[in-house]
Amino acid sequence: MSTTILALDIGERKIGIARASTVAKIPEPLVTLANDKLFAEKLNELIKEYDVKKLVIGLPRGLDGQDTQQTNYIKFFVSQLKPNTEIIFQDEALTSVNAQEMLKQSGKPYLKEDIDAVAAMLILDDYLKEEL
Repeated sequence: MSTTILALDIGERKIGIARASTVAKIPEPLVTLANDKLFAEKLNELIKEYDVKKLVIGLPRGLDGQDTQQTNYIKFFVSQLKPNTEIIFQDEALTSVNAQEMLKQSGKPYLKEDIDAVAAMLILDDYLKEEL
């Protein structure tokens, strides 16, 4: 049975979102949304539209694996969302850097917002490789 998973790369201004099916296991960038008061509503619309069962949240850590100010921000942010799905935290080490490099190597023009959605895709790819 196929399940859709969304991944979030949460920033203070923007949130990149990617999706994948547990059958195909091929993540794709979906969208980048503003981190504003309408975000939870928009996320819930995506959860309903794609019948999402899991949210994979990119979680930054310090160089020694310790929680940072950004780690705490993301945990608090997610606790306020209260989505009706399972939430899984996934290490997001260097995903934004790798996303930007991937986009540069494609040779195609891209927007800064594209980096966030591709970073979410990389977070989801890491999760799929480890867990499924």
